Amino acid sequence: MCIIPGELKSRAKKSELTTESSPTQNTTPLSKPKVTEGKDDFHWSYSDEPHAIRRKQILAKHPEIKELFGHDPGMKYTCLTLIAIQFFMAFYVVPRLTSWYQYFALAYVVGGTCNQWLGLAIHELSHNLGFKKMTHNRIFGMIVNLPLTVPFSVTFKVYHMEHHRYQGEDGIDADVPTPTEGRFFRTRLRKLVFVFCQILFYAFRPMFIKPRKPGKWEAVNAVTCIGFDLFVWRYFGLPSLLYLLASLCLGAGLHPLAGHFISEHYVFVEGHETYSYYGPLNWFAFNVGYHNEHHDFPFVAGKNLPKVRAMAPEFYDDLPQCKSWVGVIYHYIMDENITAFSRVKRKTVNVENE
Repeated sequence: MCIIPGELKSRAKKSELTTESSPTQNTTPLSKPKVTEGKDDFHWSYSDEPHAIRRKQILAKHPEIKELFGHDPGMKYTCLTLIAIQFFMAFYVVPRLTSWYQYFALAYVVGGTCNQWLGLAIHELSHNLGFKKMTHNRIFGMIVNLPLTVPFSVTFKVYHMEHHRYQGEDGIDADVPTPTEGRFFRTRLRKLVFVFCQILFYAFRPMFIKPRKPGKWEAVNAVTCIGFDLFVWRYFGLPSLLYLLASLCLGAGLHPLAGHFISEHYVFVEGHETYSYYGPLNWFAFNVGYHNEHHDFPFVAGKNLPKVRAMAPEFYDDLPQCKSWVGVIYHYIMDENITAFSRVKRKTVNVENE
């Protein structure tokens, strides 16, 4: 469910996907990435990831974008409001529900939206975009992690920074599915299961791709989060705890906001590995849909990513875009040509040295 605007759309029909009006595509070898496709393999690229190069080009032409660098002071208030909503639902509303479908509807509509929103807050905090000091971002990330029930905020930062620095690198970028996932999740039914359970793959995949020994902050994150889970179970009951856990799973599965997992980097247009979504769901996602802009400038808070596009439209307007997060989930499941293998991978660094 991607659209190709302007000149690029007509060129795509001829399988010549270069953005003529984009300086990025005209002045670097990335205009025609050397990608080989295999029926049972990833899209392998033999060029560097595109964002660092485009960042240099944009800053050379638009140095004023540097004024957007820095954290968003208002972000913490959004997070605290979402946490308060989830606690109210879990501790006050859930014990008063009288049917399982009310429970499910609440966990999907309210809980799923809030918890996915909070998950994307952890994404912002991993880039130190909530506070000036890194320690404050880390501590607040663990607070935001509480209603998500599963401790991951500290570990996520480590692997996510590698995803930005080494996008698609084999053996490093844990955002890319494993070959086993690619081989197994091929049919529509299996891809449906993959989408529904993708939060589990994101959680456990790093352990297989690049396992790390937990540090003290991971321990603090685990003790704090699990301790909070036990507190909720002890004083508010199992249904309240399960509501928070169900909110995490439902919000990261077949939920409109979870479409960003698929839309960001799955290859829907040959030669492009990152896609932006500019629709209204960005209001509930700290503008993570502006994903090309985010990878180009990861030190710009989500609040200001639309300004990046507005300042440098010639670099973004002709790139393929995701039209709908709901549509991209449907497209991923139903299109037999799109699987977990539909990601760009590369081998340009020595994994043992990283």
